[in-house]
Amino acid sequence: MKAVVQRVLDASVTVEGNVRGFIPFGLLVYLGVAHNDSESDADWLAEKIAFLRIFNDAENKMNLSLKDLSQSGAQKAGVLAVSQFTLLADARKGRRPSWNAAAPAQKAKQLYEYFIKAVEKHSLVCERGEFQANMKVSSTNDGPVTIILDSHQD
Repeated sequence: MKAVVQRVLDASVTVEGNVRGFIPFGLLVYLGVAHNDSESDADWLAEKIAFLRIFNDAENKMNLSLKDLSQSGAQKAGVLAVSQFTLLADARKGRRPSWNAAAPAQKAKQLYEYFIKAVEKHSLVCERGEFQANMKVSSTNDGPVTIILDSHQD
């Protein structure tokens, strides 16, 4: 499972003119599910995202996690999870990317939904996009801070 994690001041997903998910502050997570991913990959990723120390503390150092912020109650922090099979693209050959590494839609949707529940198990708000929809994603990056996570990399 791959994720691009962006620290944001706000983020939203709109489908056909309707806002489907919105966070006023937190992490925008683009999530790609590979054919060999499982629930353990989603659990690993959800925990990593919940406890990733990429938010500034009182001394302006990246020492706080989303979990820290949500427990303090200082800000309404959350996760906006957006499914994105294109993270599994292989563009090494030719000009058209291959999507062979991406999970079939049924499996990808099941693991995407499972990931959202895994994030919520950490007592975090997890908003979502709409699976297999043409989404308009809007965000205000903070920093910018962007981290790439892969549950299969050592």
